[in-house]
Amino acid sequence: MKVTDRWFNRLVVAAVSIGFLALIAAGFAATQAILQNQDQTRWVNHTYQVERAISRFRVLEERLEAARRGYLLRNEHGLSATFTDTANEIGPALSEIRRLVADNPRQQENVAFLTELSRQHMRTLARSVALVSAGRRAEAVETFNHDSSLPMIRAIREGADQMLAEEDRLLTVRNAEQRASLLRFFIILSASGALLLVVAGGSIWIIIRYTNDLTSSRDALTALNANLEGAVRERTADLQRANDEIQRFAYIVSHDLRSPLVNVMGFTAELEAASKRLSAMMDRVEARAPDIVDAEDRLAAREDLPEAIGFIRTSTQKMDRLINAILRLSREGRRPITPEQLDMDGLMAAVVGTLRHRIDELGIEVTIAPSLPGLTSDRLAVEQVMANIVENAIKYLQPGRPGRIEIRGQREGARATFEIADNGRGIDPKDHERIFDLFRRSGQQDQPGEGIGLAHTRALAYRLGGTINVESELGKGATFRINLPIHFAGDQGAMA
Repeated sequence: MKVTDRWFNRLVVAAVSIGFLALIAAGFAATQAILQNQDQTRWVNHTYQVERAISRFRVLEERLEAARRGYLLRNEHGLSATFTDTANEIGPALSEIRRLVADNPRQQENVAFLTELSRQHMRTLARSVALVSAGRRAEAVETFNHDSSLPMIRAIREGADQMLAEEDRLLTVRNAEQRASLLRFFIILSASGALLLVVAGGSIWIIIRYTNDLTSSRDALTALNANLEGAVRERTADLQRANDEIQRFAYIVSHDLRSPLVNVMGFTAELEAASKRLSAMMDRVEARAPDIVDAEDRLAAREDLPEAIGFIRTSTQKMDRLINAILRLSREGRRPITPEQLDMDGLMAAVVGTLRHRIDELGIEVTIAPSLPGLTSDRLAVEQVMANIVENAIKYLQPGRPGRIEIRGQREGARATFEIADNGRGIDPKDHERIFDLFRRSGQQDQPGEGIGLAHTRALAYRLGGTINVESELGKGATFRINLPIHFAGDQGAMA
């Protein structure tokens, strides 16, 4: 079922992704079609502009011819002014046509032909008008009857018609391209709409399906939570009872072990006293009757027996320290947590103050960063945690290196992290967790201790709702990080 759901989810994601990519492609294609249609529209408008410019030029040529004829017939000054004004407009009209058809080589040739015809026509007409203006009207009429103005005007008309025909051809092509572009645009738009409906329908179906699944999961989770809360309460109570039993068991075992241990320690003291008397007796016997005592008796009385008694005493003392540590842990586990407002600046200064004689003796530089974040927690537990770490930093200095300990802290949301960093011997990375185990130590064992301090420290941190870890390398010092809640939320003794 899981495999099917996984592949289905992948298929859904792929389908939705493809759908949206297709929509993006359709949008891009529609944009291209719109831009192409705009370009086609611009060319169609351009064709109309060219046709209007050609028609205007032809009208000007016709008006110019008509003005000349009217001036020849009636010799009126107004007709002469019309001729002059029209002649002045022909040049700009040809320039406008040349500008508009600059992209069309064929039309450029036609414009060049019309320009040359227009110049010849203008010279012919201007000669007739000049004769009339000079009072030689008869000569002007004779010139008009024999000049080539009529063939020229017909040639101009034909050239203009030829250019208009070319523009009509271009207009037909461009209109067809515009229609095709519009058709493509509507096809793309329709396809995009259909695709959008498919993607929207698929998305709605997926959302409905997953909404139903989420609703079912929420209902199932609500039912599970209802059962889980009771199970958690029951399990917490069981853990608390188990923890209390463990505490009582540790206390009872430690107490029961202490009674025979006291006896062993007492009899060891008696044996030690008897050994001294036996050694004194051996001295007297050797002085009075040396032949009675052999070498083995002398060795047993003076070396073997005191050595055995010394080994027993050392072992019982170590066992006594272990039992005391177990009792201390048991008492700490039963001690109720009493949260109060803590000024961590003052608390850390007090911790360092209790160890000041040893710090000064070893010449250690201790730095406490200002403005440590305050806590609402158990003062005794926090002091024990911090003191154990600082004391370890003092104990495990690197020989030949001036000791340095830095204490700093910062707030992180609802929690605070305190760091105690030193430049001592350091801890092998493989022992970073091992040092927090009960009765376990790391590195060279040249300092007194039973491997209880860091285990006790971690247990206290857990009870306060915090954690403790270390970062270190051999020869490079160690940094212990204690993370605690700003406000104590409840005893975590059962979980510790």
